[in-house]
Amino acid sequence: MDKPEFVYVTYISTTPEKVWKALVDPPTTAQYWQHENVSDWRPGSKWEHRRSEEAGKVVLVGKVVESDPPRRLVLTWAEPADAAREEKHSRVTFEIEPIGDVVRLTVTHDRLEPGSKMLESIREGWPKVLSSLKSFLETGRPLPKLW
Repeated sequence: MDKPEFVYVTYISTTPEKVWKALVDPPTTAQYWQHENVSDWRPGSKWEHRRSEEAGKVVLVGKVVESDPPRRLVLTWAEPADAAREEKHSRVTFEIEPIGDVVRLTVTHDRLEPGSKMLESIREGWPKVLSSLKSFLETGRPLPKLW
């Protein structure tokens, strides 16, 4: 059985460099996501998604698969309990493409388990997070907390 994927595309009036920073810089991710993405962002390195409001509680983990600033970032994605079980990891690809004066950001979350809690949560979560990112980069203000 094929594993489902989730794809979200948005256009943001900003630069590829600012989108990249918003994805990988912990203080910046905390502003629109209420989580910090923490890593050195080199292929093979670990990354953690830490909840800002709960003293850095780690809620997601994975590895950096590909890092090509400011164009492409690929991560594995799992709950901390599944960190050692790579077969339980899904994958997230961020593609950042300049188009004139805007950036097309495509987020593809694949290798998801059919019917899983992760699939259910990302279907609701990615549109909220990416809408907040867009608002933050275009206006300097994220959306009010939606989760």
